[in-house]
Amino acid sequence: MKVALIQSSLFWENPEKNRKKLGEKINAISESVDLIVLPEMFTSGFTMNPNAVAETMQGETITWLKHLAKAKNAAITGSLVITEKGNFYNRLVFVFPSGEIQFYDKRHLFTLAGEDEIYTAGSKKLIVEYKGWKICPLICYDLRFPVFARNVEEYDLLIYVANWPEIRIKAWDALLNARAIENMSYTIGVNRIGEDDNNFQYNGHSQVVNFLGDYIMEPIEIKGVFIVELNKAELLLARKKFNFLSDRDSFVLK
Repeated sequence: MKVALIQSSLFWENPEKNRKKLGEKINAISESVDLIVLPEMFTSGFTMNPNAVAETMQGETITWLKHLAKAKNAAITGSLVITEKGNFYNRLVFVFPSGEIQFYDKRHLFTLAGEDEIYTAGSKKLIVEYKGWKICPLICYDLRFPVFARNVEEYDLLIYVANWPEIRIKAWDALLNARAIENMSYTIGVNRIGEDDNNFQYNGHSQVVNFLGDYIMEPIEIKGVFIVELNKAELLLARKKFNFLSDRDSFVLK
């Protein structure tokens, strides 16, 4: 599977400008890719003011994503602020080239920023089946909680989209590596860069780690679109050789 990681700064609470900027980056991808990954809250930055940016699942950004996915013949994923039945969600959408959409609502809301007081938490883990791969997409703060990410579904690819600040970037690097190793899964982290209106600095460190903890793409601190190719046969061979997942503990998550 060929995956494009888009590491970009974001316009604060301005979906229109962010769609334009990210659309230009996506349209400039000249080679064929299977999946395009955007950061967390890619239309707004990590805002606690959802009234300014919230959209519905029939809104402009979803329509835009469907158009792009069809045009590029690639799935696109990332999170944005969605309003539904009077609630706000930090919702990751996975948009297939066909226009089908699956979604995941962030389970672990960032209490330090008061996200839990404004947004409604999700409860269900999403496993996407796409082009023969099983993909588990999660959002930012979820990275700190390994039980929810535990690979009981035998997924092949774990994805984290984020607005993870520079001040805590060592944790981002360490935890992405840990999640890859403990779950014997390819692991992708896509973070934003730049500064937001709360004066938080972001230095990216988008990266790709393989199932043994080795970098396929080392943490990067510059703007850009970075393309990697993942090999499922190598993953399956390593799982067969080491068989670590068969020794995992069983549990029930409530």
